[in-house]
Amino acid sequence: MPTSATASASVHAPQAPAFEFDRPGNSAEALRKSIANRLLYAVGKDLRAATKRDWLFALLHAVRDRMMDRWRDTLTAAQDQDAKRVYYLSMEYLTGRALTNALLAVDILDDARAACTQLGADFDALIDLEHDAGLGNGGLGRLAACFLDAMAALGIPGMGYGIRYDYGMFAQRLQDGRQVEEPDQWLAYGNPWEFMRPEFSHTVRFGGRLVQEGVNVRWVDTEDVTAMAYDTGVPGHDLHSVATLRLWSARATGGINLDAFNRGDYMRAVEAKNLSENVSRVLYPDDSTDHGKELRLRQEYFFVSASLQDILRRYLKNHGDFTALPDKVAIHLNDTHPALAVPELMRLLVDVHDVSWDEAWDYCQRIFSYTNHTLMHEALETWPVDLVGRLLPRHLRIIYDLNAQFLARVHEQHPGDHDLLRRVSLIDERGQRRVRMAYLSVLASHKINGVSALHSQLMVDTIFADFARLFPERFCNVTNGITPRRWLSQANRPLSDLIDDRIGRTWRSDLSELTQLRPLATEPEFANAFRLAKVQNKRRLAERIARDCGVVVDPDSLFDVQVKRIHEYKRQLLNLLHVVTRYQQILAHPHANWVPRTVIFAGKAASAYYMAKLVIRLINDVARVVNNDPRIGNRLKVVFMPNYRVSLAEVIIPAADLSEQISTAGTEASGTGNMKFALNGALTIGTWDGANIEMAEAVDPEHMFIFGLKTEQVADLRASGYNPRRYYDHNYDLKSAIDRIAEGLFCPEEPNRYHDITRTLLEQDHYLLLADYADYVATQHQVDDLYRRPSEWTRWAILNTAGMGHFSADRTITEYARRIWQVQAVV
Repeated sequence: MPTSATASASVHAPQAPAFEFDRPGNSAEALRKSIANRLLYAVGKDLRAATKRDWLFALLHAVRDRMMDRWRDTLTAAQDQDAKRVYYLSMEYLTGRALTNALLAVDILDDARAACTQLGADFDALIDLEHDAGLGNGGLGRLAACFLDAMAALGIPGMGYGIRYDYGMFAQRLQDGRQVEEPDQWLAYGNPWEFMRPEFSHTVRFGGRLVQEGVNVRWVDTEDVTAMAYDTGVPGHDLHSVATLRLWSARATGGINLDAFNRGDYMRAVEAKNLSENVSRVLYPDDSTDHGKELRLRQEYFFVSASLQDILRRYLKNHGDFTALPDKVAIHLNDTHPALAVPELMRLLVDVHDVSWDEAWDYCQRIFSYTNHTLMHEALETWPVDLVGRLLPRHLRIIYDLNAQFLARVHEQHPGDHDLLRRVSLIDERGQRRVRMAYLSVLASHKINGVSALHSQLMVDTIFADFARLFPERFCNVTNGITPRRWLSQANRPLSDLIDDRIGRTWRSDLSELTQLRPLATEPEFANAFRLAKVQNKRRLAERIARDCGVVVDPDSLFDVQVKRIHEYKRQLLNLLHVVTRYQQILAHPHANWVPRTVIFAGKAASAYYMAKLVIRLINDVARVVNNDPRIGNRLKVVFMPNYRVSLAEVIIPAADLSEQISTAGTEASGTGNMKFALNGALTIGTWDGANIEMAEAVDPEHMFIFGLKTEQVADLRASGYNPRRYYDHNYDLKSAIDRIAEGLFCPEEPNRYHDITRTLLEQDHYLLLADYADYVATQHQVDDLYRRPSEWTRWAILNTAGMGHFSADRTITEYARRIWQVQAVV
């Protein structure tokens, strides 16, 4: 009877409704209809009323539709297979524009162009109208974006987590040569790529107090903020899979104070709401004030708390307890910004889900991994104990308990070594007591990696030396990589078309195939075509410079490019000292055989970074004088391109002849701009630092311009008592360049404007610009000599492109998946 009843019940059970939908086609005709439909039904406009932005949004919706099937399949496959997933926690994702990348991934770029033409829409104008996403600033964020692209291309299950910033970091404008920060209005018209997911909202708590109840701790009387999820799909090459970027937006748990509003106290009515939602307003708010520091800490906790709650929610859909958690979840900390994920996971497991302390800590040490991105002690994030205790009292208690447990173990292994205990403690007791976030990340992670061979070695020799002796098995290297889909296929169509013609298209998913270009470096026909591709890109950039900067540059001149975050260790000032020297030498020797050179700078300085902002102004003052000096003509031009971002980089990088990678040896963890430039056929002038070293090994050091002190020489010079004035006194060109800046040649209206720069150079020069100056200038003469021989320059350029196979993000992510995350691709 039971069998019969069961059978009878199954026969009469209601069937799930059929889920049927029309899968969109990819032909030009199908796209034309889709764009027209989306214009009418999603944007709400017809042909007569549609603006250019309406057409853009209709196109974005049509392209997004063609990603949806694969995105759904990617998510359901990981869920159905109960696959282990990696969750990448990053404070920033510098994704750039998404449209062209998606069109190439779906392989409908040419069809979309044809469809727009048929509809009377200017396809290229629509591409240029798309706003870069305001989610990142520098190499950290661009690396995270490349990694999501590679995860999608390889089918690695997982997702990226971050913050949906309302106004990005800032939009940079120049006013009288000075950087002016304005809100980045990237969301002003909405974002058609994203889906709001209010069903995946989580409460994030701040402040309050702790109540001890036996062995349990309750965190009560908290100030709460709601984190609302927004999902964006990241399509992999050939739409192999679609990764998910989930971003959190802060929402007040309640609305406005209606009583205050009705009394006319409008500011007080929205005060609490604004305070809650400020958490996701901007990336890296100015932390030079106490309020700024508090907001930064709130941001970091906000996004890791929401992400950890979300990760555990997803895990519990398939599991009744946490015993399998380390086998199903890998969490990666992209630098120390997400370090609070460690005590947050402990809190959730112990306080919310009743997991024992020891079991929870065991899970943490099997789940977390951490990438370090800096060797500078001052850049290793720390937070005042008082601030952490006030905002996150439960987490400070957990950090104290973890620290006590850790130090007891160290004391047991190394009795009597009290200095070791002080050095490795999670709490820095010197002066104002501070929580060491990098040490917290190291302690919790089963793997800690650097991002270039040199950086990884220096990491264990310097900043984490004690931890490397305690946990030698945890430390490893994974050299950074970039996605060739964006940085060659998308950004440089002339060169990628040429490569396709010679070796086929599969290099996009296997960059090592570029080695096939090496024999072509001496083939005249290929070399001429390679050189022509560079000329096309240089003309495009020259037009952009004329349009945006009002400076006319010669596309036949050597394009000497340094574009990156403005920071003293990256030494834009060393580049500028050479510019001033070159300017003076041209004036002194006007009839010499000068190689015409256009020096291009771009990059943002942190809003509170006085010296970096002063360097920007000096660059622009030098440019104003040089560019308007009729004695110089086209032999030297200087350009600072404002508001550097991914879409601008896609125009600059393919046009570069010379790539400036000139950080003080031992300060640049890796660099990825160096890889992008070389991939696009630029030659590198650089120090023996970061990934420059591995690039030199890949292309042969003879095909790069290496100069300057090496890491050990930097250390020896500092140890012996570096005196920058000795270099100044004994080098006429250097002294002349600094003196001209100091006496106000480039700012006669305010002669002392750059006193702080020249004083710092002569009295401190922490990054050894003066020590490297002579070798740098001499190496620039070698650059000139080679540029006078176009065939040999082109041969070097081809060999640089051919040697970039190792520096693919696909290779990097494959190493992470295998060596660190132990995650398998999902088919």
